[in-house]
Amino acid sequence: MGDGPLLLRSMLFVPGDSERKLARAQFVHADALIVDLEDSVDASRKVRARELTAEFLGDRAAIRARSVWVRANAATDARFADDVAAAVEAHADGIVLPKPRSAADVLTLSKLLDDLEPRAGRTRGATKILPIATETPSSTLALGGYAECGPRLAAVTWGAEDLSEALGAATAVDTRGGWLPPYELVRSLCLLAAAAAGVVAIDTVYTDFADLDGLARSAAAAVRDGFTGKLAIHPDQIEILNRTFQPTTDAVVAARAVVAAFAAAGGAGVVAHGGRMLDRPHLLRAQRVLALAAAVDSPTDGDNLH
Repeated sequence: MGDGPLLLRSMLFVPGDSERKLARAQFVHADALIVDLEDSVDASRKVRARELTAEFLGDRAAIRARSVWVRANAATDARFADDVAAAVEAHADGIVLPKPRSAADVLTLSKLLDDLEPRAGRTRGATKILPIATETPSSTLALGGYAECGPRLAAVTWGAEDLSEALGAATAVDTRGGWLPPYELVRSLCLLAAAAAGVVAIDTVYTDFADLDGLARSAAAAVRDGFTGKLAIHPDQIEILNRTFQPTTDAVVAARAVVAAFAAAGGAGVVAHGGRMLDRPHLLRAQRVLALAAAVDSPTDGDNLH
């Protein structure tokens, strides 16, 4: 894969057992597809979903997305190892790990990938990992551990549905659709965990796929707070996500000016720019904006993870 920065503005879930939806997903310009072997697939269809996923990945030239991931069943599931082995054999770009109990499950997956990749003719480290790190209470209370997961960790995301079930909650949102306090907390902790691990944070799904105005508001809030992308459940959500998480022209111009100001200061830790005093966090933020803008402008070659 190429050496460009990770681009995950939009990550679309596609049921792995639906030939119709997989065929449609080929033409969706999401940054990433997540072929699902877990929650969207009935137990009686799990093996067939794995087979269809391998076939889908075998025709990468037909897929418009920059990367293709596979959501395996959880590490506690008997199907986990076979799911991962099939994904590696089919050269998936990454594994989405649901319901981790803690970062230890990511490390277990990483070791399994170390063993599988050479057998599949892949470079060790080629397959990245994205944990949905808040689907169990134990993982939510141990989010700091994800900083120790190593270079396979590509990003951290969060989810509310499984967590609300584990908590026995009737709902995760209020009457206006806003997150209730436990899930606002979890969302914030996801951002902190990703920052501590030095990776990007991906916001959870907006489940009302017909409410595109609501999606736009949710995505804008995610950008404001520091998320760099969002999970999606419907192709109609992709254009809004790609546009919202792409740096604006004004943001790119401002970021270039900040980088130039630090360069002109000859390595100074604090510079005066635009009537403000800027320090290293401002520089790092500007560099992230420019890296994301460069990734958006790079060719869509399905090869942006390495």
